[in-house]
Amino acid sequence: MIVIIDFGSQTTHLIARRIKDLGVPVQIVEPKKFRPVMVPEPQGIILSGGPSSVYEPGAPTIDPVIFSLGIPILGICYGLQLMSHLNGGKVVMGRREYGPVKASLTIRGKESLIAKNILPEFTVWMSHGDEIVKAPTGMKVFGTTRNMKFAIVGDVKKKQYGLQFHPEVEHTDFGLEILRNFLAICNLKTGSTTISAPSLVEDIKETVGENYVIGAVSGGVDSTVAAVLTAKAIGDRFFPIYVDNGLMRHDARDHVEKIFEHIGIKPIIIEAKKEMLALLSGVKDSEEKRKIIGRHYVRVFEDELDRLEKKGINPQFLMQGTIYSDVIESKGTRHSAKIKSHHNVGGLPKHMKMKLLEPLREFYKDEVRAIGLKMNLPKEFIYKQPFPGPGYAVRIRGFVTEKRLAMEEQADRIVMEELGRAKLLDKIFISFPVLTGAMSTAVKGDGRSFSEVVALRVVESADIMTSTWAKLPYDVLQTISSRIVNEVPDVSRVVYDISTKPPATMEWE
Repeated sequence: MIVIIDFGSQTTHLIARRIKDLGVPVQIVEPKKFRPVMVPEPQGIILSGGPSSVYEPGAPTIDPVIFSLGIPILGICYGLQLMSHLNGGKVVMGRREYGPVKASLTIRGKESLIAKNILPEFTVWMSHGDEIVKAPTGMKVFGTTRNMKFAIVGDVKKKQYGLQFHPEVEHTDFGLEILRNFLAICNLKTGSTTISAPSLVEDIKETVGENYVIGAVSGGVDSTVAAVLTAKAIGDRFFPIYVDNGLMRHDARDHVEKIFEHIGIKPIIIEAKKEMLALLSGVKDSEEKRKIIGRHYVRVFEDELDRLEKKGINPQFLMQGTIYSDVIESKGTRHSAKIKSHHNVGGLPKHMKMKLLEPLREFYKDEVRAIGLKMNLPKEFIYKQPFPGPGYAVRIRGFVTEKRLAMEEQADRIVMEELGRAKLLDKIFISFPVLTGAMSTAVKGDGRSFSEVVALRVVESADIMTSTWAKLPYDVLQTISSRIVNEVPDVSRVVYDISTKPPATMEWE
């Protein structure tokens, strides 16, 4: 077993996932709950990253006795900084690095087991503000970056290692190999594990019992897979509900009906566009938008619950397609930072009539797709682009009006049409325009126009936790830009967002 001590990293759960994928059991514990004597004793300990600085008052820490237990240790980002802070090293507020950085190995061969089977130069994904200027006592430097002398350090004799970057994220080259090397240092054999869709169905059966469930569905892959699992588990005791609030893509309703025709259950469609626009009127803040939408969804579902109860049906559960990236960005662990409240996590009211049923809460997007494929769902259901629960409301910065909603929908159609025409949709993870709320000057018909700037975001990712911008062909970008500026009213120009995650999030708000 590997124990991961969680200092609040956005990717602690992802570290655990990678270790499990390699066939090794994992236990995540909070720093205060770690005990030097554990039963069973772990073969290795990983100190996760985290949002804190080791010098902050109240920053999470660990009993230094951990370093004398004789158990192999791997510190990642904050975990390495804490190792340094507690073992004679020095950490200062240094040069910040977010996203891709080139790393170079300085020591190779038998002495550098942590870097076995890794090329001399490779790309790593950074996300840190502090910097180590003195390594922990006894540690050698195995790898550097242009700005970071102590990118990979280790004490071979003590079997203690540290990485300033994140090996667990998909965009770090050889990240899985580094974790595999650490498991080998721990004398653990690696293999592979698979997710069992039938076991998830059985879990739902056990949780729900003989009760009824209503489900929030949007047509996205997460709610689709969650709905299919629930339908397989309880059959006609499941009532899927689609709220047509005007904030989804134009084809979302048709897609939902097609999904449930495939499943053999008729969804309940609730018309709510006028009500939603009224609720969002005058609201600029994205967090408030999410909470308004979250509360509205629950109110709609509870109204439907009342209607079902009058028919003698009493649902006890509300099913959602929540996945782990939703949870962690909404401050899912004790020491993690809150990035934003997802409407289906932090946006929900504290008191609801129903219990939540979230069969995919512990999984990432690529795992959800793998589950869908195991259930033989059509690929058009599984590889549909992710779409945020609050929909266009968080892709329109500032006020959501009927006019701006129409502008966003028209720009979004253009983006999807042109990417489809260029046969690029299956090569990217997500694409969308943003009404930025920024204004700039344009010349249209020999006249001056002071109109809105649209930002285009197209990214590549697997699990949402990290992403890089898509290198689209220039002619495709030109066509998208020209069409948006010419066809969407009151748009002056289009800019292309080339930010990675981190530091940027997938959505703008």
